[in-house]
Amino acid sequence: MALNRRALVAGVLAAPAVLAQGAWPTRPVRFVVPYPPGGPTDIMGRVVATQLSRDLPFPVVVENKAGAGGSIGSAEVARAAPDGATFLVDASAHVIVPHMMRLPYDAVADFTAVTNIALVPLMLVVTPGLPVRSVAELVAYAKAHPGRLSYASSSNGGAPHLAGELFKQLAGVEMQHVPYRGSGQALPDLLAGNVQVMFDSMPSSAGAVRDGKLRALAVTTEGRQPAFPELPTVAEAGVAGYEISTWYGIWAPPRAPAEIVGALQQAVAAALRQPEPAARMAALGAVPVADTPAHFGRFVETEYARWGQLVTSANIRAD
Repeated sequence: MALNRRALVAGVLAAPAVLAQGAWPTRPVRFVVPYPPGGPTDIMGRVVATQLSRDLPFPVVVENKAGAGGSIGSAEVARAAPDGATFLVDASAHVIVPHMMRLPYDAVADFTAVTNIALVPLMLVVTPGLPVRSVAELVAYAKAHPGRLSYASSSNGGAPHLAGELFKQLAGVEMQHVPYRGSGQALPDLLAGNVQVMFDSMPSSAGAVRDGKLRALAVTTEGRQPAFPELPTVAEAGVAGYEISTWYGIWAPPRAPAEIVGALQQAVAAALRQPEPAARMAALGAVPVADTPAHFGRFVETEYARWGQLVTSANIRAD
């Protein structure tokens, strides 16, 4: 999804006026992150919460409610009162995990979409020992050596895993998936050549690529990325229709009033324009979005259906 600059600028201009009405917030605000501290979703939530605490009349605090694939914290928000005191901060896993396991809530119907905070591009990288230097050569190699290639991912069912499955389907190749518990555990095996391919977040693998320890073939986004302008997109390199990124969003409980949802979206848009959050986002390789609740709601529904089809067709199940 491209950066919605018009919506972001409108949010920046409107936020002070909305907050001046005094309708929200009237007490401290909780951002529930359904994962342990220190992970990418937690970091993303804290970047936004820190700036909002400076901008709003009440603090915004992050609470980590980890467990059961993120469903414990998400279920708490789904049951919370729609009074503007509790929100969910989650990644694209919010619309992937429901297709892998039974959950006590509906990921779409039981939440009110607020805004997409940002997206983080993935890079298609290979171990330098693999004799390929382009996406076309990778596809040709995979077809010439069926079953020989394996691709690592940072988790089962996460965006990097689905990125590999989508590539397999659209390129018509076979690769064995090898899940790890985080990119930090996967990269050493990739560097050593124990696995040959990975769709990794740009911040995670950028250093190894610049040092020549990994070879980057493409980015997974719709357009090229400023950090690596020489890299084509996977679609541009020949795999038509390919596009995937990790993204991070905010949801309110069901039936949250439109004025509260709109005020938070506008406050987030304003926060992301401030120098410190903008610098943190850039360091994370994240592209700020801050779109409207209506736009994010449609995006969530589209992503839910899109990844549901892929999870089903690839027979992906929870660990």
